[in-house]
Amino acid sequence: MQQPPAPTRSLPLAGASNFRDLGGYTGHGGRQVKWRRIFRSDHLAALTAEDQALLAQLGVARAVDFRGQAESAAYAYALPGIAYHPLAIEPTVVQRALDLQRTGRQLTAQDAVGLMQDTYRGFVHDNAARFAELFKLLLASDAPLVFHCTAGKDRTGFAAALILLTLGVPRDVVMHDYLLTNSLYRRPEGMGSHAPEEVLAVLWRVQEEFLDAALHMVDNDFGGVQAYLVDVLGVDVAAQKELEGRYLQSV
Repeated sequence: MQQPPAPTRSLPLAGASNFRDLGGYTGHGGRQVKWRRIFRSDHLAALTAEDQALLAQLGVARAVDFRGQAESAAYAYALPGIAYHPLAIEPTVVQRALDLQRTGRQLTAQDAVGLMQDTYRGFVHDNAARFAELFKLLLASDAPLVFHCTAGKDRTGFAAALILLTLGVPRDVVMHDYLLTNSLYRRPEGMGSHAPEEVLAVLWRVQEEFLDAALHMVDNDFGGVQAYLVDVLGVDVAAQKELEGRYLQSV
């Protein structure tokens, strides 16, 4: 008998370009991550009525917002039937870039890469409590959930990597998922027009070096993903098994 086609990873929303499903990847024990349970996205403030209807059809019941206070206030949203969970992680790249420019030197693409790597290291160390809260939400219910920031690439990208690694998805596959942003995300018109285009091309995209900076810190400072989950995020072995039971297909 012919297998039904796999669901599409990227969902065609008019008001969000980087909305996608974490399902279908192979995790622990050769079991696939369940489709239509965990989604990642850029911000949800521009969704059309049709977009909202699609989210309702998918059963999305929870939205986790990693945007900082000014970001979420500028583009606030409330979606009917979807519980809103703000887990603010303040953006630091723009502020650091401005601080560098105030010293009088032109920001280069290499400066921007360094800033992004520092930002990702900050996720691991300074923002661990927010990612711990995300795992609590994943454990509290298996109602479909979407998590997002502004572009759905950095705070969201690190969160997606943590979830997939916890479920046993290999690192090269996790990196592949992370880099999909570069083919999906549409940069808003007129954003950050004061910086050179070569710098913007770094800040509005993702590179392996960014996520690697975070994962190397997890490995070197905390003893690897497993130890980081248990010791820093409070996701013990029992909780990990619970996550596998909820979000991986049974054999």
